[in-house]
Amino acid sequence: MSTAQPPEGAQRGNAQHEGTPASDSNASPQIVLPGRSPVLTARGWTAFIVALITVCALAPLLNLWVADGSMFHMSDYAVALLGKIMCYAICALAMDLIWGYTGILSLGHGVFFALGGYVMGMYLMRQIGRDGNYKSDLPDFMVFLDWKELPWHWTFSDSFVATLILIVAVPGLIAFVFGYFAFRSRIKGVYFSIITQAMTFAAMLLFFRNETGFGGNNGFTDFKRILDIPIATPTMRMTLFVLTGLTLLGFYLFAKWLVASKFGRVLQAIRDAESRVMFSGYNPLGYKLTIWTISAVMCGVAGALYVPQVGIINPGEMSPANSIEIAIWAAVGGRASLIGPIVGAFLVSGAKSWLTVAAPEFWLYFLGALFIAVTLFLPNGVMGLVQKLKREKT
Repeated sequence: MSTAQPPEGAQRGNAQHEGTPASDSNASPQIVLPGRSPVLTARGWTAFIVALITVCALAPLLNLWVADGSMFHMSDYAVALLGKIMCYAICALAMDLIWGYTGILSLGHGVFFALGGYVMGMYLMRQIGRDGNYKSDLPDFMVFLDWKELPWHWTFSDSFVATLILIVAVPGLIAFVFGYFAFRSRIKGVYFSIITQAMTFAAMLLFFRNETGFGGNNGFTDFKRILDIPIATPTMRMTLFVLTGLTLLGFYLFAKWLVASKFGRVLQAIRDAESRVMFSGYNPLGYKLTIWTISAVMCGVAGALYVPQVGIINPGEMSPANSIEIAIWAAVGGRASLIGPIVGAFLVSGAKSWLTVAAPEFWLYFLGALFIAVTLFLPNGVMGLVQKLKREKT
């Protein structure tokens, strides 16, 4: 005699965990979204800690405590060069967020870098005090131009706390206003790139004028102190180096967290198909404006760290060529990889430092040829090539 089989719904109920109600057979299947990936893998955290130890311990040890004649000594020139390149790497990382992950190519990020540098430069000029050539409370260039008092925009330049706030606020506010009108008008593609390049060129011309109070074509230089501490000492140079390295590592972690979040996934969706994002009920304006402003602030912070290490800031930092170079760093290293633009900044800037000494007349030709070669043969940059080689080995 055959045994009666339980109904289909009961079979499904038995397969469930005890105490869990049986699901409705007519219920639509639920879509399970992928879980959020960790900020870094175990190997990534290992590399991050190695980089942290190198910046905070190894580099100071080799520079300050190893004798000059030793092969392991890290020279002051190397400290200044690597500190400068790390500032460039922050700009490249910022470019990757706006271009690699959002699909917006900016050719004007040099202006935000320079604005952060000018804010820091104004504070450093006030720190000179009466140690200038004219023994005046005013900066030397103002005395030379027969100015009697500081202009209004120098009001808070003697406060270090206010300077830190303005380093973030000035590039961020200008980027927000510019981005709001540009993105609201749905300007995109090559038109947006041209407008951003026009913006940085206009800013460069403005800062070249003596009456603006930014030092004209000479800019700011001859810095003496920061927080009343001499700036030209090995200890201060290494302090600035370590701060720059920590800032770069901190921004890298922030960027990894950001692109892995829901906000980051929307940014990548905007990059791939903005019209579909709008059809899904998202307004791209807020997302694009937010990442644009964050990217500008990162460049401003990089500029503020750059100025005391290099010792000068002038309108040349706003030249369109500098902004194009930031895009080249991202392209050479590999867009939408975060680590790629950092690698690209080190490779290109290192090659520039060598070629401008060995063959200065060929540097621009090399830069143009490099960009063309990467576009034609390495569309995913150096990191894309590394990933391809890894896949072939496996």
